[in-house]
Amino acid sequence: MEISLEIVNVVFFIVLLTWVFLDTLRRRRRDGTENETYSTDTASRGCKRFALITLIANALISVFYVVFGIYDYCGGGNVSLKSIFSGMTWVLATIVTIYSKNRGFIEHKRWPWVLIFWWIFSFIFCSLSVCLHLISHYFKSTKFPDFVLKANIVEFASLPLSMLLCCNVLSYVQKDSDLNEPLLEEEYEIQTDSYTTAGIWSKITFQWMNPIFKMGLHIQKLEVSHIPSIPPSARAESASSLLQESLEHHSSLLEAILRAVWKSLAINAVFAAVNVVASYTGPFIIRNFMKYIVGKDDSSNMYGEKLAFVFFFAMTLDSITQRQMSFGARQIGLQVRAALATLIYKKCISIKYSGPSNGEIINLINMDVEVVGEFFSSIHGAWVLPLQVLLALVILYRNLGVAPSLAAFLATVAVVVCNTPLARRQQILQSKIMEAKDSRIKRTSETLKSMRVIKFNSWDPSFLEKLLQLRETEKSWLRRFLYTKAAVVFLFWTSPTIVSVVTFGVCIMMKTPLEPYTVLSALATFRILTEPIYNLPEFISTIIQTKVSVKRIQEFIRLDKQVVLIPCDYSCTTSSTSEIRVEMESGEFSWNASNEHVERPTITVREKITMRKGCKVGVCGSVGSGKSSLLCSILGEIPKISGQATKCYGTKSYVPQSPWIQTGTIRDNILFGKEMNEGFYKNIVECCAMDQDFKMWPNGDLTVVGERGLNLSGGQKQRIQLARAVYNDADIYVLDDPFSAVDAHTGTHLFTKCILQELSEKTVIYATHQLEFLEAADYVLSSSQSLSSRTLPINFDDIQVVKDGQIAQAGTYEKLIKDPNGELVRQMTAHRKSLHQVHSSRPDSLSNTTTTGLVDNGITERVLDIEEMEQASTNDQITVKDIRGEEEETHNGRVKWSVYSTFVTCAFGGLLLPVILLCHVLFQVLQMASNYWIAWAAGKENTVTRGNMLWIFALLSGGSSVFILGRAVFLSVITIETSQNLFVGMITSVFRAPMAFFDSTPSSRILTRSSTDQSTVDTDITFRLAGLVFALIQLLCTIILMCLVAWQVVILFLVVIAISFWYMKYYITTARELARMVATQKAPILHHFSESIVGATTIRCFNQQNRFLTKSMNEIDDFSRVAFHNNATMEWLSVRINFLFNVAFLVVLIVLVNLPKSVIDPRVAASYGLNLSVLQAWVIWNLCNVENKMISVERILQFTGLQSEAPLVIEASRPNSEWPYEGQIEFQNVQFQYQPEGPMVLKGITCTFSKRMKIGVVGRTGSGKSTMIQALFRLVELSGGKILIDEQDISKIGLQDLRSSLGIIPQDPTLFQGSLRNNLDPLQQHSDPEILEVVKKCRLGNLVRQDQMLLDAPVSEDGENWSVGQRQLVCLARVLLNKRKILVLDEATASVDTATDNAIQETIRKETSECTVITVAHRIPTVMDSDMVLVLDGGRILEYESPARLIKENSSAFSKLVAEFLRRSSIRMNNCSS
Repeated sequence: MEISLEIVNVVFFIVLLTWVFLDTLRRRRRDGTENETYSTDTASRGCKRFALITLIANALISVFYVVFGIYDYCGGGNVSLKSIFSGMTWVLATIVTIYSKNRGFIEHKRWPWVLIFWWIFSFIFCSLSVCLHLISHYFKSTKFPDFVLKANIVEFASLPLSMLLCCNVLSYVQKDSDLNEPLLEEEYEIQTDSYTTAGIWSKITFQWMNPIFKMGLHIQKLEVSHIPSIPPSARAESASSLLQESLEHHSSLLEAILRAVWKSLAINAVFAAVNVVASYTGPFIIRNFMKYIVGKDDSSNMYGEKLAFVFFFAMTLDSITQRQMSFGARQIGLQVRAALATLIYKKCISIKYSGPSNGEIINLINMDVEVVGEFFSSIHGAWVLPLQVLLALVILYRNLGVAPSLAAFLATVAVVVCNTPLARRQQILQSKIMEAKDSRIKRTSETLKSMRVIKFNSWDPSFLEKLLQLRETEKSWLRRFLYTKAAVVFLFWTSPTIVSVVTFGVCIMMKTPLEPYTVLSALATFRILTEPIYNLPEFISTIIQTKVSVKRIQEFIRLDKQVVLIPCDYSCTTSSTSEIRVEMESGEFSWNASNEHVERPTITVREKITMRKGCKVGVCGSVGSGKSSLLCSILGEIPKISGQATKCYGTKSYVPQSPWIQTGTIRDNILFGKEMNEGFYKNIVECCAMDQDFKMWPNGDLTVVGERGLNLSGGQKQRIQLARAVYNDADIYVLDDPFSAVDAHTGTHLFTKCILQELSEKTVIYATHQLEFLEAADYVLSSSQSLSSRTLPINFDDIQVVKDGQIAQAGTYEKLIKDPNGELVRQMTAHRKSLHQVHSSRPDSLSNTTTTGLVDNGITERVLDIEEMEQASTNDQITVKDIRGEEEETHNGRVKWSVYSTFVTCAFGGLLLPVILLCHVLFQVLQMASNYWIAWAAGKENTVTRGNMLWIFALLSGGSSVFILGRAVFLSVITIETSQNLFVGMITSVFRAPMAFFDSTPSSRILTRSSTDQSTVDTDITFRLAGLVFALIQLLCTIILMCLVAWQVVILFLVVIAISFWYMKYYITTARELARMVATQKAPILHHFSESIVGATTIRCFNQQNRFLTKSMNEIDDFSRVAFHNNATMEWLSVRINFLFNVAFLVVLIVLVNLPKSVIDPRVAASYGLNLSVLQAWVIWNLCNVENKMISVERILQFTGLQSEAPLVIEASRPNSEWPYEGQIEFQNVQFQYQPEGPMVLKGITCTFSKRMKIGVVGRTGSGKSTMIQALFRLVELSGGKILIDEQDISKIGLQDLRSSLGIIPQDPTLFQGSLRNNLDPLQQHSDPEILEVVKKCRLGNLVRQDQMLLDAPVSEDGENWSVGQRQLVCLARVLLNKRKILVLDEATASVDTATDNAIQETIRKETSECTVITVAHRIPTVMDSDMVLVLDGGRILEYESPARLIKENSSAFSKLVAEFLRRSSIRMNNCSS
């Protein structure tokens, strides 16, 4: 065999020489014909680095052989031929490597084939030699032929380097290696997938991360654009497609996920298996090492050094595979997260009927998807942990025999069995926690959306208290969960102690020989066994959480598959010969389709409805009659429970009653994904009266609107979404009360320019309470209780009157107006009554002139010209608060020590921290003492009896367990108290923040802190921080013990620790920024989800699902790319520091081998050293995670110190409980601006609202009406001047005293999820009779009586199960119930019919006779009976007089508003009278 090996070495030597000779000749010939174009300067830095590593590895192996040959020659005078030829061949290979590096390698980007074969052969030979040597040594019975060579020290030392060379070879063989292109582009814009293109060696060492670390050092702040893209498999599109396909074959979501990622799981399983074997190699051979240390003679240390290299090789392999396994698992977790989030989003925008609330879906994304992703990051624990336990038992069997190993197995099983009831309890508690969290997040989301209304009514203390009560419920479940977790942690931390006591007890009973080396080997095994036993409770907890989360996600994904409904036919194409646009067959529709016993359908259609191309269909009816539901039934958004499917031929546009505005620019909202057509766009802007608004805003249509359009008025939002619908250029337009939020001028302009002119050839179905717009309709629809006796040939261009969910009347306007008993005439009569108020105040000459002009001119000429409208209102200076789409503010640099100190002292001032640390130190000391005792006593059988040895060992071990229990309990107490204090501080600060904070901060940013970050604080970060401290204590104890054995290694450990800190400093700059980006990148995902859920109907109607889905997937990919590289940073650091500590341990073992036996007994240190790699990996992992997780605390504290509003109560200047006495309001030179550098919005307003007067406030959009109301309630603080109420300066009193004394009905009616009673009386201050009386006055009595639950009738999230008009009536009832001296009505009845409006106005006049009422309205009749009318324009008072006096002045702005209203109304009244 030796002769054969020499021949092979000679052959390779000759081939290498021949290759060099031939390559030199080839280059000389080429040089004669062309210039050399390649130089070492053109090589990339990556190529140079790889080439240098290869060169060093070759040189080291050459040196090994040369030095070993010299050593042999000096020792015995003889050198084997094997050493000579191997050394010569390696020296020549090194020379060829240098030659190739400088010449051919640069040209071809690969090494010569002869070098590749040599490296592969050397690696195979070294591997076989080492394996055969180990087998022959450990298994004495195994005999090999004499010609089989045994490995020497050179083969042991060269094996890792040979493996490195082979890996290096593979990295260069790849055609698309990461060395072919620069990793870092100019200006640090990295867009390529650097991981996929990386070579094998780069992936093993995570060198592909180097450009990002360099970038993090050289630029001030990392951005998402700096981060390379993620691998294709982790992208949302491909991941969700795989999962979607898998779901088609599996009913179980968990099975579908496993099928989708099985390939990645299989690859990762290989790394996991190798890692397990490598990690248990040390405990397996430590018995031999200890035996050698005990019985060695000082003549030869070769055997001990070989074992040391085996330890090193096994630990290095353990480190590499551990890092690859961990990173691969996290890749799988990201893939699963992306797939689930995408599927949930698809479901959100596709589900048409009632589903989970916004808060529940946010919790699905924030919590459940995260839990499932984390589970798949550690899924191999299901078989790895049992395998680790099995290998530990095999080692125990080898060391102690059958009975002790069987006892250890039974003890382990007993521990697991004891954990079963605890695990079951954890599962139950986890479900309860998630339910409580759902409720809290849902309430938080609802509260944030309605914060303006809450502050207007001074409900913030009450709502905060309710939120804290929900948190208390969650805290109670969390407390039980954490105490149960403490019991689990105690059980599993003490399980190694239990197992060791039982095992040694059986050894003593069975009189099994206990040698020091067998005891130490068993102790090392127990210590290694700590990791799987410690991870087992965490894994069980993860399984429990995953089971709950998977069930919740699966229920949502399969939500609408449980109900069989009649689908709608959405045909987007129509025959050129067909004139039909909508066909609606007779049938019933109900929102409660999931209920098997629907007592009464929402909408009933008794005859077929056919709508033709170009027809205008008007829909009218009283509040709650079903107008919106009828429109939704046409769109297919309400379930049809009987009859045939509704058919729509052509594309659709939809304008909902509650405006839906996206965060972004005005232009983006109008274009809504369509290409810009300048001419068409400009025309649409003019038709929708947006051009004047564009002139008012500094950035025109590029002005950025805030979340849900909070910085826009109601009229602006309505016109923007109308422009969006018209620009869509659809075939069918469904408009739900589009004119309710605009003034008379604007409403007429919109109706004429948009409906009658721009959409003249389109099918338009519009619901309205402005009955003056019905005459222009080709057909009118009305409804009644029963249509069985009516036969309508509804093949129509018609008007529909809806009542009680049925079509009461249907026909042309002229036809229906002739029916004196019809629903339309009844409503027109009410409308005429309201007009009479205006006519009675109008001079007869002007009225007659106006009417005559209207009769003579057509409807197209009855509109006040837009230029005249501009002249009537001076050039507006008002601007909306331009909320820039700025990124979330984040801190730069390391997490400040103040964050750490705040966190650790948040609970009990940090008094329990020393107690916890003392418990762990005592645990560690007692553990080491027990191990040392039994190792020492095993060799002193003559001195110490076996009984005493066991009892003392059990006593020391039991004492350590007591301290572990104390540590676990105290840690749970601190966790609960800390999380609660942080939550209360944050949510209190948010509630006390001024309204400007909510206008500029998307609610998703607050929700991520309240959900994801809070969950991290609740159950994660305290244990990670504690784990870091505990691991550091154990690591320091181990290092100190090893240094006591061999003081020479102190310097080595100092060097290793210094290098480790340098690496960590290099790492932490980039890793910290990536961790912050991970936290901030979640908010855009949640924001997009929330926005899409609210506007799902509009998205579907415009066929924009794909665009919104693409945007969602891009947001998910942005999060994944940051999380992917954030995970890689930890692995990058771990690989390097692991290798450093492995080298340190190798040096310690070599020192131990070479120390004289008489110096010290090193056995305990060596056994603890085996755990060194695990400990330092644990330290690094926790250190990285703690820094990253502390960012959650940093983010929570960021919202804990928000700027606060004025105090709720100022004790020194509290007004009398009866204040305000009269209700007189004085504005004295009131000035206001939203930003210090911005324009004035209110410009010196001075006026007095006398006591008990009715004040009507009118003005164009942006004139300052809403700002004036906000100033009265101090939602904004004045820039100058003051406001007095009954001679009390409102700036001197507390906000609660002020706001609770005023009443307001806001423009956007807001209801909260719960019951009707809770919405009418949120503070629970009134009795049921009082509430019912107000309900009757507000025309809600019939509605309440229809529901058997009366005041307990349910109200869904955002009041979606109530119409907008009904919501306004509830808000009115709420205000009248409180009986305030000052009442503000901001468009209080904009969405109710005229008859109801008249009744409500009469009720308001009666109930508020002793009150000062400020009415902001667009309906002229609403303000005609006011005592005074205030006309605002450009932030100034244009007119302030009685309406009668203003009407007499034809030049007044108010007179022009009245004239416009009469122009569009009078002709219809004449028709009605006739």
